[in-house]
Amino acid sequence: MKAPIPISLLELAIITEGSNAKETMQKTKELAQLVDVLGYKRFWLAEHHNMAHVASTATVVLIGYVASQTQNIRVGSGGIMLPNHSPLIIAEQFGTLATLYPDRIDLGLGRAPGTDSQTAQAIRKDFFEESQRFPKNVSALQDYFSEENATASVRAFPAEGTNVPIWILGSSMDSATLAAAYGLPYAFAGHFAPRQMIQAFEFYRENFKPSEFLQEPKTMACVNAIATDTDEEAEILSTSLYQMFQNLVQNTRKPLQPPVASLTDLMNNMSEEARFHVNQMTAGSFIGSKETLTKELKEFIQHSRIDELMISSPIYSHQDKLKSLRILKEVVDSI
Repeated sequence: MKAPIPISLLELAIITEGSNAKETMQKTKELAQLVDVLGYKRFWLAEHHNMAHVASTATVVLIGYVASQTQNIRVGSGGIMLPNHSPLIIAEQFGTLATLYPDRIDLGLGRAPGTDSQTAQAIRKDFFEESQRFPKNVSALQDYFSEENATASVRAFPAEGTNVPIWILGSSMDSATLAAAYGLPYAFAGHFAPRQMIQAFEFYRENFKPSEFLQEPKTMACVNAIATDTDEEAEILSTSLYQMFQNLVQNTRKPLQPPVASLTDLMNNMSEEARFHVNQMTAGSFIGSKETLTKELKEFIQHSRIDELMISSPIYSHQDKLKSLRILKEVVDSI
């Protein structure tokens, strides 16, 4: 019998209405500890800036904290926005994490700023030039992690020889092209931009070039997933997710909002433009009971031919989120 596909969690560390960063970091720790015990494979955190309601701005620091509070799960970035940083510094940081937590650290890399253009400029004046140098900077990172960099004039300690696994993250064909050319694993951000996901995976597989890091293509889809006892309850929980995307589209920055009674009313009250964009962004979402999700996720996994599944679960209630993560592990294990 074929082993179940690995399931992982992308935790966006979104601050809920009435909460704060400290409480959110505590919840993040509890989520990581639960999924560690349940047997999730990875727990990734994302880099965002100038967002009052996101607690993962210092992504590397939070990764270290989560790794220190868990035992077996791989902890990493989903992702580090490389144009914001010097490859040398990222190598030093993740080399340190890999030294402290051997064989448990992942480095997912993206090329977007993870913020607005003004903040991107505040982080790094030459951000847009650096985003064009993304492929070269990925290569530089690989060099810093390699033992073969021992003779270079610039070296990253204690990164050298740690060979931290690098994933290319993306939501377009550009990222698929780079991951295939470099022979690196590829994760697609279907939790907010699912439109090109299947096409990107197909292109990646067809154009994959084996490397010293990876002999066969390796894909992971990140999707929104919310599970509870009934489809009706799950739909109500999902209204927090839909409000989150509505606020993003309308540039109204708010904490994660409590669920509302009717998803239909929520969508109908949006402008036509907002509704269009929210529907596009949530198309990669799986919401329902254990029975519903078993059917839908099985179909998605077979259709997409992914090697791993990563979920994002913006749920307002911490207890509801813990319950959802338990159900989702049971679902994926049964497929």
